[in-house]
Amino acid sequence: MEIKIIETEEEYNIAIERIDQLFDALKGSKEASELDLLTLLVNKYEEENYPIEEPDPVEYIKIRMEEMGLKASDLIPFMGNKGNVSKVLSRKRGLSIDMIRNLHKGLGFPLDILIQGAVAKP
Repeated sequence: MEIKIIETEEEYNIAIERIDQLFDALKGSKEASELDLLTLLVNKYEEENYPIEEPDPVEYIKIRMEEMGLKASDLIPFMGNKGNVSKVLSRKRGLSIDMIRNLHKGLGFPLDILIQGAVAKP
């Protein structure tokens, strides 16, 4: 297979098939190098043609709560009180800068996701 920038869906599908064929290539082999290059090219094509949008802050918090086994009450120390937690999770109020800071420091939530649509005051 000629290795080049993937520009069409047909080229993308051919590259995917070739990656499947090369998947178990021995490290350091010519096939492994081809696999590495094709993987980079496929990733580039997918990023340009099938972008994955980041979840909005509330959706992200809900996903992480489920993954971490947290209840709404577990967020009180980071959001101030039960009312704030309820309002944020029901989308009746946005995250304040203090809430964002606390969720980031306390739970490791990424700032870039949390700051989307943030309000200026707590």
